[in-house]
Amino acid sequence: MITGKSRPILQIRNRTLLLADLVLIVTAVLASFALRLDVGPLFNYYLPSIWTMVAIAIIVKPLVYYIFGLYRRYWVYASVRELRLIFVATLAASAGVGVLVVSIRALGGFALGFPRSVIGIDWLLSLFSVGGLRIIVRFLAESGQISQKASELRGGKRVVIAGAGDAGVLVLREMQRNPQLLMTPVAFVDDDPEKIGMEIHGIKVMGGLDEVDDVVERVLAQEVVIAIPTAPGHVVRVLAEECQSNGIPFRTMPGIYELIGGKVSVSRLREIDITDLLRREPTEIDDKAVGQKITGMRVLVTGAGGSIGLELCRQIARWNPGELILLGHGENSIFEAMLELRETFPSLPIIPVIADIRDIERIRDIFVSQQPEVVFHAAAHKHVSLMELNVEEAVTNNVLGTKSVVDAALACGTEYFVLISTDKAVQPKSVMGATKRVAEMIVHDAAERFGRTFVTVRFGNVLGSRGSIVPIFKRQIANGGPITITHPEMKRFFMTVPEAVHLVTQALSIGGTGDLFVLKMGKQIRIVDLAEDLIRLSGLEPGKDIQIQFTGIRPGEKLSEELWDEGLEYTETDHPDIVRVEEDNGTFGDALQVMIDELVRLAHEGDGKAIVGLLGDRVPGSVLGQAPPPDLSTVI
Repeated sequence: MITGKSRPILQIRNRTLLLADLVLIVTAVLASFALRLDVGPLFNYYLPSIWTMVAIAIIVKPLVYYIFGLYRRYWVYASVRELRLIFVATLAASAGVGVLVVSIRALGGFALGFPRSVIGIDWLLSLFSVGGLRIIVRFLAESGQISQKASELRGGKRVVIAGAGDAGVLVLREMQRNPQLLMTPVAFVDDDPEKIGMEIHGIKVMGGLDEVDDVVERVLAQEVVIAIPTAPGHVVRVLAEECQSNGIPFRTMPGIYELIGGKVSVSRLREIDITDLLRREPTEIDDKAVGQKITGMRVLVTGAGGSIGLELCRQIARWNPGELILLGHGENSIFEAMLELRETFPSLPIIPVIADIRDIERIRDIFVSQQPEVVFHAAAHKHVSLMELNVEEAVTNNVLGTKSVVDAALACGTEYFVLISTDKAVQPKSVMGATKRVAEMIVHDAAERFGRTFVTVRFGNVLGSRGSIVPIFKRQIANGGPITITHPEMKRFFMTVPEAVHLVTQALSIGGTGDLFVLKMGKQIRIVDLAEDLIRLSGLEPGKDIQIQFTGIRPGEKLSEELWDEGLEYTETDHPDIVRVEEDNGTFGDALQVMIDELVRLAHEGDGKAIVGLLGDRVPGSVLGQAPPPDLSTVI
């Protein structure tokens, strides 16, 4: 019966080791004298000294071994660390014996004399005997396990391990130690040419990662375990695709025994690194430039409890601002953010503020009292489908809320202001996108009229943020599928949360009056490809283990997104991955204020249809109102 735990076959109690050590201690002393003096008359002459040293050694050495923990170790699992411990413990024990012997001799305790070289010989003999005893225990345990494995694993799968690094060796050892896994390692593959042909714990590295199908065929393997968690995402993905195209079952591994016992759920599989799904190299940041703008400044972040807002706070805290003000509407998220930041940055002044950005007077009072010099505006409603059903909320939060924060920043003399926007603001087809485009107009207009460094940062979908598709897809995989996608050709730009934050903070360091910044995000990724990558990186097979279901495009959605309006120019910046877009923001000054007042009035009256019409008329490139009624049955 398999219980899920593996008990070592050989179990030797430490009291048995103590008795064996006592025998070895006496033997080492006698042998050291014999080696020094030879067995004969001279050896007999020194017998009184010999027995005196035996008595001292029997008392001192076990005590020193105990202090060093030699009787608290489980020697069945002895490693190099334990060998170092044995070396130090025996050296200390022999030194202790030597000090006592030399002291007694100096006091005349050895009337017949004492050869001092015996102490060094005794240490060497103790080292080899005490260490050898424990190595034998480990060897016998290992031999017993291998013997049992050979008898129990006749029906086990033959496995090729991809990756001969630390993780691969851990996986190999777990397979060798735990026969109930029914997995027999037969070969390694690795991309390090120096490892090819070498053996690790009896298993040969038989080729590179690109030769996995050939190695599987040669050794008649039935499965591949991918054990390279530190490799770039594209390496894992290519290897997974190679296995799938050749019909080879595979799974990805984080490396420990409990994760390799059969078909496991996504929550127990390797934690997917978001960059595995990005299909490009992550963007870098110029820390020095950002630090010069933030260090010592009073910084306020709206939406500080959200995914982007909290990551912003984490990054900002690294640059040692004078104060960090966390502003948010949800008390729980702000409380949790405050606890995390105070634990990580205990000396940083952190001020939590619970407020609704739509409360104009409350926001003005906060800015007057706190006098923030830098503002990052991350608070917004972002879910396209929900805002199609809650048009009034999109207006009051994304438009009125932004106007409230911008006006408060202007009134208190805030020097730097960064708005976080979205690619859905370009030729918006959704209410959410249209309201974010109006928010961009508000920031640009304020920058132009007052000459402030108020800028906008626009980026695509953020992988791994709260409510984004990756955690939703992972939850669907954990439930056995299906993954729901609206259309097979749906594409999006994607970036990671740290990339998004890096872009926002970098914009602060290079921004001018009213600038609009966009991150170079490479090509758009098909949602289907991202879903299939996630399934494969979770050790499963799309279409077999997890189905993908297409449900139809929802209102407000586009098959693909753009980062700026067609035909507009952009210029390079000091950062290689950020461009400055020269965009016509449409409405300015009094006309913009009239439009905002009208939108807010319609929102308070609950006239969603009129709001859609007004946004459709006033927002550049808008195609609002051309979609069927919303349907919330799908995810993306």
